[in-house]
Amino acid sequence: MDVRPQMKEEKKRNKLSKDFWGGLIAGGLIMSLLFTGIYAGRMAYRLFSVQRTDAGTVAGDSIVNGETLSKMKTIEDAIGTYYFYDDKVTVEGLQEGVYKGMMAALDDPYSEYFTVEELEEAVNSNQGISYGIGAYISMNKQRDLAMINGVMDQSPAALAGLREGDIIYEVDGESTQGMSLTQVVARVKGREGTAVNLTIFREGESDFLSVDITRSKKIETATVDSGILEDTDQIGYLRIREFDSITVDQYAEAIAELKEYGMKGMILDLRSNPGGDLAAVVEVARRILPKGLIVYTEDKNGNRKEYSGDDDWELEVPLVVLVNEYSASASEILAGAIQDYNKGTLIGTTTYGKGIVQQIHRLEDGTALKLTISAYFTPSGRNIHGVGIEPDMELEYDYEASENEGKDNQVEKAIEVLEGKIK
Repeated sequence: MDVRPQMKEEKKRNKLSKDFWGGLIAGGLIMSLLFTGIYAGRMAYRLFSVQRTDAGTVAGDSIVNGETLSKMKTIEDAIGTYYFYDDKVTVEGLQEGVYKGMMAALDDPYSEYFTVEELEEAVNSNQGISYGIGAYISMNKQRDLAMINGVMDQSPAALAGLREGDIIYEVDGESTQGMSLTQVVARVKGREGTAVNLTIFREGESDFLSVDITRSKKIETATVDSGILEDTDQIGYLRIREFDSITVDQYAEAIAELKEYGMKGMILDLRSNPGGDLAAVVEVARRILPKGLIVYTEDKNGNRKEYSGDDDWELEVPLVVLVNEYSASASEILAGAIQDYNKGTLIGTTTYGKGIVQQIHRLEDGTALKLTISAYFTPSGRNIHGVGIEPDMELEYDYEASENEGKDNQVEKAIEVLEGKIK
Protein backbone atom coordinates (compact mmCIF):
# COMPACT_ATOMS: atom_id res chain seq x y z
CA MET A 1 0.00 0.00 0.00
CA ASP A 2 1.42 3.37 -1.05
CA VAL A 3 1.13 5.79 1.86
CA ARG A 4 2.96 8.61 0.11
CA PRO A 5 0.80 11.74 0.09
CA GLN A 6 0.04 13.69 -3.02
CA MET A 7 2.06 16.66 -1.89
CA LYS A 8 0.65 18.94 -4.53
CA GLU A 9 -2.79 18.54 -2.99
CA GLU A 10 -1.27 18.93 0.48
CA LYS A 11 0.33 22.18 -0.62
CA LYS A 12 -3.00 23.43 -1.87
CA ARG A 13 -4.53 22.73 1.50
CA ASN A 14 -1.62 24.49 3.18
CA LYS A 15 -1.93 27.70 1.17
CA LEU A 16 -2.44 30.59 3.53
CA SER A 17 -3.54 34.15 3.05
CA LYS A 18 -0.68 36.21 4.47
CA ASP A 19 -2.94 39.12 5.31
CA PHE A 20 -5.54 36.94 6.99
CA TRP A 21 -3.02 34.96 9.02
CA GLY A 22 -1.53 38.18 10.31
CA GLY A 23 -3.66 38.17 13.42
CA LEU A 24 -4.01 34.54 14.43
CA ILE A 25 -4.36 34.22 18.20
CA ALA A 26 -2.43 31.11 18.79
CA GLY A 27 -3.53 29.01 21.64
CA GLY A 28 -7.00 30.27 21.15
CA LEU A 29 -8.33 27.29 19.21
CA ILE A 30 -11.25 26.26 21.30
CA MET A 31 -10.98 22.82 19.73
CA SER A 32 -8.05 22.27 21.98
CA LEU A 33 -8.02 24.19 25.28
CA LEU A 34 -4.40 25.05 25.92
CA PHE A 35 -2.94 23.31 28.96
CA THR A 36 -6.39 22.58 30.34
CA GLY A 37 -6.48 20.77 33.67
CA ILE A 38 -10.02 20.41 34.94
CA TYR A 39 -10.39 20.27 38.69
CA ALA A 40 -11.79 16.95 39.83
CA GLY A 41 -13.40 18.58 42.81
CA ARG A 42 -16.03 21.29 42.63
CA MET A 43 -15.28 24.88 43.44
CA ALA A 44 -17.68 26.89 45.59
CA TYR A 45 -20.34 28.53 43.46
CA ARG A 46 -19.63 31.98 44.82
CA LEU A 47 -16.88 33.52 42.73
CA PHE A 48 -15.23 35.42 45.53
CA SER A 49 -14.87 34.95 49.26
CA VAL A 50 -16.92 37.60 51.01
CA GLN A 51 -15.72 38.53 54.48
CA ARG A 52 -18.45 39.80 56.79
CA THR A 53 -18.02 41.80 59.96
CA ASP A 54 -19.86 41.12 63.20
CA ALA A 55 -22.34 43.81 62.20
CA GLY A 56 -23.18 41.84 59.06
CA THR A 57 -21.65 44.27 56.57
CA VAL A 58 -19.40 43.19 53.75
CA ALA A 59 -15.70 43.93 54.22
CA GLY A 60 -14.32 46.58 51.89
CA ASP A 61 -11.42 44.52 50.53
CA SER A 62 -13.74 42.26 48.54
CA ILE A 63 -15.02 42.97 45.04
CA VAL A 64 -18.47 41.98 46.25
CA ASN A 65 -19.27 44.54 48.94
CA GLY A 66 -22.12 46.73 49.97
CA GLU A 67 -21.13 49.54 47.65
CA THR A 68 -20.89 47.40 44.53
CA LEU A 69 -24.12 45.53 45.33
CA SER A 70 -25.94 48.84 45.79
CA LYS A 71 -24.55 50.17 42.51
CA MET A 72 -25.56 47.01 40.66
CA LYS A 73 -29.09 47.42 41.98
CA THR A 74 -29.14 51.04 40.79
CA ILE A 75 -27.96 49.95 37.34
CA GLU A 76 -30.57 47.19 37.25
CA ASP A 77 -33.33 49.70 38.05
CA ALA A 78 -32.06 52.03 35.33
CA ILE A 79 -31.98 49.22 32.79
CA GLY A 80 -35.67 48.73 33.46
CA THR A 81 -36.30 51.89 31.41
CA TYR A 82 -34.33 50.51 28.42
CA TYR A 83 -36.47 50.86 25.28
CA PHE A 84 -35.82 47.35 23.94
CA TYR A 85 -35.94 45.67 27.35
CA ASP A 86 -38.79 43.26 26.63
CA ASP A 87 -37.33 42.21 23.28
CA LYS A 88 -33.67 41.76 24.15
CA VAL A 89 -33.08 41.60 27.89
CA THR A 90 -33.35 38.64 30.24
CA VAL A 91 -32.31 38.30 33.85
CA GLU A 92 -30.09 35.37 32.90
CA GLY A 93 -28.46 37.38 30.15
CA LEU A 94 -27.69 40.27 32.50
CA GLN A 95 -26.25 37.92 35.11
CA GLU A 96 -24.06 36.25 32.49
CA GLY A 97 -22.89 39.70 31.42
CA VAL A 98 -21.75 40.44 34.97
CA TYR A 99 -19.68 37.25 35.14
CA LYS A 100 -18.15 37.73 31.69
CA GLY A 101 -17.47 41.36 32.49
CA MET A 102 -15.48 40.45 35.60
CA MET A 103 -13.31 38.11 33.56
CA ALA A 104 -12.91 40.70 30.81
CA ALA A 105 -11.64 43.17 33.44
CA LEU A 106 -8.57 40.93 33.87
CA ASP A 107 -7.50 42.14 30.42
CA ASP A 108 -6.28 38.63 29.59
CA PRO A 109 -7.50 37.19 26.27
CA TYR A 110 -6.94 33.66 27.58
CA SER A 111 -9.10 33.97 30.72
CA GLU A 112 -12.87 33.84 30.35
CA TYR A 113 -16.20 32.72 31.78
CA PHE A 114 -17.89 29.66 30.26
CA THR A 115 -21.62 29.04 30.21
CA VAL A 116 -22.76 25.43 30.63
CA GLU A 117 -22.98 25.03 26.86
CA GLU A 118 -19.59 26.64 26.23
CA LEU A 119 -17.94 24.43 28.83
CA GLU A 120 -19.39 21.29 27.27
CA GLU A 121 -18.12 22.36 23.86
CA ALA A 122 -14.67 23.13 25.26
CA VAL A 123 -14.36 19.74 26.97
CA ASN A 124 -15.58 17.85 23.89
CA SER A 125 -13.20 19.78 21.66
CA ASN A 126 -10.23 19.01 23.90
CA GLN A 127 -11.06 15.33 23.41
CA GLY A 128 -11.08 15.75 19.63
CA ILE A 129 -14.87 15.58 19.33
CA SER A 130 -16.80 17.91 17.06
CA TYR A 131 -20.54 18.16 16.52
CA GLY A 132 -20.41 20.97 13.99
CA ILE A 133 -19.23 21.72 10.48
CA GLY A 134 -15.81 20.06 10.48
CA ALA A 135 -13.58 23.13 10.52
CA TYR A 136 -10.87 24.50 12.79
CA ILE A 137 -11.71 28.02 14.00
CA SER A 138 -9.35 30.64 15.38
CA MET A 139 -9.41 34.41 15.84
CA ASN A 140 -7.93 37.09 13.61
CA LYS A 141 -6.53 39.53 16.17
CA GLN A 142 -6.12 42.42 13.74
CA ARG A 143 -9.76 42.34 12.68
CA ASP A 144 -11.14 40.96 15.96
CA LEU A 145 -13.14 38.43 13.95
CA ALA A 146 -13.25 34.65 13.78
CA MET A 147 -11.53 32.85 10.93
CA ILE A 148 -11.27 29.37 9.44
CA ASN A 149 -7.95 27.83 10.48
CA GLY A 150 -8.39 24.56 8.60
CA VAL A 151 -11.03 22.37 6.97
CA MET A 152 -11.41 18.63 7.50
CA ASP A 153 -11.59 16.44 4.41
CA GLN A 154 -15.10 15.48 3.30
CA SER A 155 -16.63 17.55 6.10
CA PRO A 156 -19.71 19.79 5.69
CA ALA A 157 -17.34 22.78 5.72
CA ALA A 158 -15.26 21.30 2.89
CA LEU A 159 -18.33 20.39 0.85
CA ALA A 160 -19.66 23.94 1.32
CA GLY A 161 -16.42 25.36 -0.08
CA LEU A 162 -14.95 26.95 3.04
CA ARG A 163 -11.20 27.59 2.90
CA GLU A 164 -8.35 28.25 5.29
CA GLY A 165 -8.14 31.99 5.90
CA ASP A 166 -11.85 32.69 5.39
CA ILE A 167 -13.04 35.36 7.82
CA ILE A 168 -16.32 34.57 9.60
CA TYR A 169 -18.01 37.97 9.57
CA GLU A 170 -21.41 36.78 10.79
CA VAL A 171 -23.03 33.63 12.15
CA ASP A 172 -26.76 33.46 11.38
CA GLY A 173 -26.74 37.20 10.80
CA GLU A 174 -24.97 38.03 14.08
CA SER A 175 -21.60 39.75 13.80
CA THR A 176 -18.67 37.99 15.42
CA GLN A 177 -17.00 41.34 16.09
CA GLY A 178 -16.05 41.45 19.76
CA MET A 179 -17.04 37.83 20.46
CA SER A 180 -14.60 35.48 22.15
CA LEU A 181 -13.56 32.35 20.30
CA THR A 182 -15.70 30.30 22.65
CA GLN A 183 -18.79 32.33 21.79
CA VAL A 184 -18.19 32.04 18.05
CA VAL A 185 -17.66 28.28 18.16
CA ALA A 186 -20.77 27.83 20.32
CA ARG A 187 -22.82 29.55 17.61
CA VAL A 188 -21.26 27.70 14.69
CA LYS A 189 -21.74 24.28 16.24
CA GLY A 190 -25.08 22.72 17.08
CA ARG A 191 -27.31 19.68 16.79
CA GLU A 192 -26.84 17.25 13.92
CA GLY A 193 -29.01 18.07 10.92
CA THR A 194 -29.54 21.73 11.80
CA ALA A 195 -28.25 24.46 9.52
CA VAL A 196 -26.00 27.44 10.14
CA ASN A 197 -25.44 30.41 7.84
CA LEU A 198 -21.99 31.97 7.71
CA THR A 199 -21.24 35.32 6.12
CA ILE A 200 -17.68 35.01 4.85
CA PHE A 201 -15.12 37.59 3.82
CA ARG A 202 -12.55 36.09 1.47
CA GLU A 203 -9.53 37.86 0.02
CA GLY A 204 -9.97 38.49 -3.69
CA GLU A 205 -13.78 38.40 -3.59
CA SER A 206 -15.63 41.64 -4.37
CA ASP A 207 -18.42 40.97 -1.88
CA PHE A 208 -19.25 38.86 1.16
CA LEU A 209 -20.09 35.19 0.60
CA SER A 210 -23.18 33.66 2.18
CA VAL A 211 -22.64 29.97 2.99
CA ASP A 212 -25.31 27.62 4.33
CA ILE A 213 -23.97 24.50 6.05
CA THR A 214 -25.83 21.57 7.56
CA ARG A 215 -24.18 20.45 10.77
CA SER A 216 -23.02 16.85 10.86
CA LYS A 217 -22.97 14.10 13.43
CA LYS A 218 -20.04 13.65 15.79
CA ILE A 219 -16.68 14.03 14.04
CA GLU A 220 -13.37 12.82 15.40
CA THR A 221 -10.79 15.43 14.57
CA ALA A 222 -7.82 14.30 12.48
CA THR A 223 -4.96 16.22 14.09
CA VAL A 224 -2.09 14.39 12.36
CA ASP A 225 -1.28 14.08 8.64
CA SER A 226 1.66 11.98 7.47
CA GLY A 227 3.34 10.20 4.58
CA ILE A 228 6.61 9.62 2.73
CA LEU A 229 7.45 12.55 0.45
CA GLU A 230 7.69 11.69 -3.21
CA ASP A 231 11.00 12.08 -5.03
CA THR A 232 13.02 12.07 -1.79
CA ASP A 233 15.33 9.62 -0.09
CA GLN A 234 12.60 8.19 2.14
CA ILE A 235 11.92 11.44 3.99
CA GLY A 236 8.82 11.33 6.16
CA TYR A 237 6.44 14.26 6.56
CA LEU A 238 4.28 14.58 9.68
CA ARG A 239 2.05 17.56 10.39
CA ILE A 240 0.37 18.15 13.76
CA ARG A 241 -2.47 20.63 13.40
CA GLU A 242 -3.22 20.89 17.14
CA PHE A 243 -2.66 18.94 20.34
CA ASP A 244 -5.80 17.14 21.55
CA SER A 245 -6.07 14.06 23.73
CA ILE A 246 -6.43 11.97 20.54
CA THR A 247 -3.22 13.40 19.04
CA VAL A 248 -0.94 11.03 20.98
CA ASP A 249 -2.42 7.87 19.44
CA GLN A 250 -2.60 9.47 16.01
CA TYR A 251 1.06 10.47 16.24
CA ALA A 252 2.12 7.01 17.43
CA GLU A 253 0.28 5.35 14.54
CA ALA A 254 1.77 7.76 12.01
CA ILE A 255 5.34 7.22 13.26
CA ALA A 256 4.91 3.44 13.19
CA GLU A 257 3.71 3.62 9.60
CA LEU A 258 6.54 5.92 8.52
CA LYS A 259 9.10 3.59 10.10
CA GLU A 260 7.50 0.60 8.39
CA TYR A 261 8.06 2.31 5.04
CA GLY A 262 11.73 2.88 5.76
CA MET A 263 11.78 6.53 6.84
CA LYS A 264 15.38 7.88 6.95
CA GLY A 265 14.59 11.45 8.07
CA MET A 266 11.48 13.37 9.17
CA ILE A 267 9.92 16.79 8.71
CA LEU A 268 7.72 17.71 11.68
CA ASP A 269 5.37 20.47 10.54
CA LEU A 270 4.12 22.63 13.42
CA ARG A 271 3.28 25.67 11.30
CA SER A 272 0.10 27.44 12.38
CA ASN A 273 -0.40 24.91 15.18
CA PRO A 274 -2.13 27.04 17.83
CA GLY A 275 -1.49 24.74 20.77
CA GLY A 276 -3.62 22.33 22.71
CA ASP A 277 -3.43 20.03 25.68
CA LEU A 278 -0.28 20.00 27.84
CA ALA A 279 -0.50 16.27 28.57
CA ALA A 280 -0.78 15.52 24.85
CA VAL A 281 2.28 17.54 23.81
CA VAL A 282 4.35 16.03 26.65
CA GLU A 283 3.47 12.51 25.47
CA VAL A 284 4.41 13.38 21.88
CA ALA A 285 7.68 14.92 23.10
CA ARG A 286 8.49 11.70 24.97
CA ARG A 287 8.40 9.95 21.59
CA ILE A 288 10.96 12.32 20.10
CA LEU A 289 13.39 13.51 22.79
CA PRO A 290 16.07 11.75 24.84
CA LYS A 291 15.55 11.13 28.55
CA GLY A 292 15.23 14.31 30.57
CA LEU A 293 13.16 17.42 31.29
CA ILE A 294 10.62 18.40 28.62
CA VAL A 295 8.98 21.47 30.17
CA TYR A 296 8.25 22.93 33.58
CA THR A 297 5.70 25.43 34.89
CA GLU A 298 5.83 27.99 37.69
CA ASP A 299 2.86 29.72 39.33
CA LYS A 300 2.86 33.22 40.83
CA ASN A 301 4.23 31.84 44.11
CA GLY A 302 7.17 30.16 42.41
CA ASN A 303 5.78 26.63 42.79
CA ARG A 304 7.36 24.48 40.10
CA LYS A 305 6.00 21.41 38.31
CA GLU A 306 8.21 19.38 35.98
CA TYR A 307 7.32 17.12 33.05
CA SER A 308 10.02 14.68 31.94
CA GLY A 309 10.49 11.79 29.55
CA ASP A 310 12.57 8.64 29.19
CA ASP A 311 14.46 7.32 26.19
CA ASP A 312 12.21 4.38 25.41
CA TRP A 313 10.77 5.97 22.24
CA GLU A 314 13.42 8.52 21.23
CA LEU A 315 13.32 9.34 17.53
CA GLU A 316 16.45 7.98 15.88
CA VAL A 317 16.38 9.71 12.47
CA PRO A 318 17.45 13.25 11.49
CA LEU A 319 14.70 15.78 12.20
CA VAL A 320 13.64 19.18 10.85
CA VAL A 321 10.84 21.15 12.52
CA LEU A 322 8.87 23.75 10.56
CA VAL A 323 7.48 26.69 12.57
CA ASN A 324 5.98 30.09 11.84
CA GLU A 325 4.60 33.12 13.63
CA TYR A 326 1.35 31.26 14.32
CA SER A 327 2.96 28.25 16.01
CA ALA A 328 2.04 28.73 19.64
CA SER A 329 1.75 27.32 23.14
CA ALA A 330 1.95 23.53 23.01
CA SER A 331 3.70 23.62 19.64
CA GLU A 332 6.25 26.04 21.15
CA ILE A 333 6.83 23.64 24.05
CA LEU A 334 7.72 20.89 21.61
CA ALA A 335 9.77 23.09 19.29
CA GLY A 336 11.61 24.70 22.23
CA ALA A 337 12.49 21.36 23.81
CA ILE A 338 13.73 19.97 20.48
CA GLN A 339 15.89 23.07 20.06
CA ASP A 340 17.25 22.91 23.62
CA TYR A 341 18.30 19.29 23.15
CA ASN A 342 19.69 20.01 19.67
CA LYS A 343 17.49 17.16 18.52
CA GLY A 344 16.42 18.79 15.27
CA THR A 345 16.78 21.87 13.07
CA LEU A 346 14.06 24.52 13.32
CA ILE A 347 13.25 26.23 10.00
CA GLY A 348 10.77 29.06 9.39
CA THR A 349 9.96 32.23 11.30
CA THR A 350 9.87 33.18 14.99
CA THR A 351 6.94 31.57 16.79
CA TYR A 352 4.00 33.37 18.38
CA GLY A 353 5.22 33.56 21.96
CA LYS A 354 2.49 32.22 24.25
CA GLY A 355 4.17 30.88 27.35
CA ILE A 356 1.34 30.87 29.88
CA VAL A 357 -0.91 28.12 31.16
CA GLN A 358 -4.68 28.07 31.61
CA GLN A 359 -6.81 25.89 33.86
CA ILE A 360 -10.55 25.25 34.09
CA HIS A 361 -12.32 25.94 37.40
CA ARG A 362 -15.77 24.35 37.48
CA LEU A 363 -18.55 26.11 39.42
CA GLU A 364 -21.47 24.39 41.16
CA ASP A 365 -24.09 25.53 38.64
CA GLY A 366 -22.25 23.84 35.74
CA THR A 367 -20.51 26.98 34.47
CA ALA A 368 -16.77 27.49 34.70
CA LEU A 369 -13.85 29.89 34.61
CA LYS A 370 -10.77 29.49 32.44
CA LEU A 371 -7.91 31.29 34.17
CA THR A 372 -4.23 31.82 33.49
CA ILE A 373 -2.47 30.18 36.44
CA SER A 374 1.22 29.83 35.57
CA ALA A 375 4.00 30.24 33.01
CA TYR A 376 5.92 27.47 31.29
CA PHE A 377 9.65 27.20 30.63
CA THR A 378 11.69 25.17 28.14
CA PRO A 379 14.27 22.67 29.51
CA SER A 380 17.00 25.34 29.44
CA GLY A 381 14.83 27.74 31.46
CA ARG A 382 13.51 29.95 28.65
CA ASN A 383 10.13 31.62 29.15
CA ILE A 384 9.15 32.63 25.64
CA HIS A 385 5.92 34.49 26.46
CA GLY A 386 5.75 37.57 24.28
CA VAL A 387 9.05 36.64 22.67
CA GLY A 388 8.65 33.37 20.79
CA ILE A 389 11.27 30.88 19.63
CA GLU A 390 13.71 31.91 16.92
CA PRO A 391 14.31 29.16 14.35
CA ASP A 392 17.80 27.89 13.63
CA MET A 393 17.28 28.84 9.98
CA GLU A 394 15.15 31.91 9.28
CA LEU A 395 13.08 31.45 6.12
CA GLU A 396 9.92 33.35 5.21
CA TYR A 397 7.15 31.39 3.52
CA ASP A 398 6.93 32.20 -0.19
CA TYR A 399 3.22 32.83 -0.70
CA GLU A 400 3.65 33.79 -4.35
CA ALA A 401 5.43 30.54 -5.21
CA SER A 402 2.78 28.60 -3.34
CA GLU A 403 -0.06 30.35 -5.16
CA ASN A 404 1.42 30.31 -8.65
CA GLU A 405 3.53 27.15 -8.68
CA GLY A 406 2.18 25.01 -5.84
CA LYS A 407 5.59 25.00 -4.16
CA ASP A 408 6.36 25.07 -0.45
CA ASN A 409 9.80 26.66 -0.11
CA GLN A 410 10.07 25.80 3.59
CA VAL A 411 9.41 22.10 2.95
CA GLU A 412 11.91 22.18 0.10
CA LYS A 413 14.56 23.66 2.41
CA ALA A 414 13.79 21.01 5.03
CA ILE A 415 14.30 18.28 2.41
CA GLU A 416 17.64 19.82 1.43
CA VAL A 417 18.81 19.88 5.07
CA LEU A 418 17.71 16.30 5.74
CA GLU A 419 19.23 14.87 2.57
CA GLY A 420 22.52 16.42 3.60
CA LYS A 421 22.33 14.68 6.98
CA ILE A 422 21.17 11.35 5.56
CA LYS A 423 24.15 11.21 3.17
